[in-house]
Amino acid sequence: MNISPTEAEETLATIQAMMKKTRRAISSSGAYLFLIVWGVVWLLGFLGSQFLRQSLSGYAWMVLDILGGSLSAILGIRMGRGVRSSSPTKSGKRIAFFWLLLFLYCTAAVAVSWSADGKQIAMYIILFVMVGWTAMSLLLSFASVWPALIITALSLVGYFLLPGIFNLWMAVLGGGGMIALGLYIRSRW
Repeated sequence: MNISPTEAEETLATIQAMMKKTRRAISSSGAYLFLIVWGVVWLLGFLGSQFLRQSLSGYAWMVLDILGGSLSAILGIRMGRGVRSSSPTKSGKRIAFFWLLLFLYCTAAVAVSWSADGKQIAMYIILFVMVGWTAMSLLLSFASVWPALIITALSLVGYFLLPGIFNLWMAVLGGGGMIALGLYIRSRW
């Protein structure tokens, strides 16, 4: 099969147009909002862990997680109404069930190692969240695997090499990174 240079250019242009259309669909769907919501939760939560007493930061995380989870559920329901698909509720329910199970496994892992310090528990949670993000990326959009891998690597660097400022590190690079990625997707895609 011989393809002329003109045909190759047209095919490439079509592929690039479809990629651009897909990115615009993702951006206009509001999916970036989840990154911003959870980026704010991480930013505030890890700042609290860095600067507040441990007992107070635990309550701050609890409140932030409840607010983030509630807002995510509301956003997911609202966004689900606008999806045109033969079975959006089936996919949405599976995704919600996946995150629920991952949360339960993470809770079990933390309970098993409860004598761990706050940074170790935070690292467990970060790793579970990044496994979930990576799994969703592999299923939905391979391109979003990279930010999950980067945040995982930065988390491990902070945990092992910068233990004194680990929470500040995660606030800025983890939470701030998610916020920046969400804003980038919204404005550039």
